[in-house]
Amino acid sequence: MLQAFTRNYKDNSTDAGHQFTFYCDICNDGYKTSFIESDTYKKKKGSRMLGQGASIVGSLLGGRASNIGYAAQRGSDVLSQQFEGKSPEWQKEHEQAFERAQNEAKQHFHRCPACNKYVCDHCWNEDEGLCVSCAPRQEVLVAKTRADAMKRNINTAGQSATVWQGAIESKTTICPSCGKPAGSGKFCNNCGASMELKECPKCGAKNAQTVRFCNNCGENLAAAPAAASGKCAACGMDNPPGTKFCGGCGNKLA
Repeated sequence: MLQAFTRNYKDNSTDAGHQFTFYCDICNDGYKTSFIESDTYKKKKGSRMLGQGASIVGSLLGGRASNIGYAAQRGSDVLSQQFEGKSPEWQKEHEQAFERAQNEAKQHFHRCPACNKYVCDHCWNEDEGLCVSCAPRQEVLVAKTRADAMKRNINTAGQSATVWQGAIESKTTICPSCGKPAGSGKFCNNCGASMELKECPKCGAKNAQTVRFCNNCGENLAAAPAAASGKCAACGMDNPPGTKFCGGCGNKLA
C-alpha cells in the first residue's frame, strides 16, 4: 500500500508509466512529478514488435519459416495478455516510482509545524516559518482588513443614503364607463370610451370624466352645453365627449 507524505495527491499512472500530482493543502495548486516509463511496458512493447517481425519474415519465406513466425506471434499474444492487468512486476516498480516522485515533490512543499498541512511556496510564510493560514503575511492581512472595512463602510452608507425622492402613487386609471383599468391611452383599452379630461366651460380647468362639478371653480359640469357631449348639430353623429370636430362631417362641435 502506498504511504504518501501527504494524502492530498493523485495517481496519474498507466500501464505505460508512472506519474503523480501532489496538491497544496491550502490553495490546491498541484505539482506533477516527472514521468517514469514502465520497464514491464517496454518489455511488452518489445515482445509485440518481435512477434510482428517474425510474422512478416515468415510470410515472405513461406513454408517452415512461416510456421515459426506464427508461433512467435502467438507467443507475443500470450505475453500481451499477461501484462494487460497490473502484474507484480508493475506494482513493484510503481511503488519505487512513487517513492522517487515523493522525494521530487517534497522539494516544492513545506510542512507547517502548527497545523501539519503541506503547502506550496505561495502559501508559506517564510518570515514566520508557518503557513499563511496560521500566520498570514502582514502586508496581505492589512490590505484585506482595509478592503473589508471599506466594503462595510460603503454598505452602511448605502443603507442610509437617499437615492430617489418623489411620491409613490398608483398609475392605474379606471374607466368611468366600464369600471375597468383603462390603460394610459386617450381611450379605454376595454370599452373604447374617451379618457380625456373634461374641460370646465367656465374656467377651463381639467376635470375627470366622472366628476359633476369643477374642482377649480365649482361650475356644474352636468349643465354644460349640449355640444360638449359630442353630439354633432349638423349630421347628428355622436362623438366622444371632448371632441372638438365631428368625425362624420368635420363640423366644429365647440
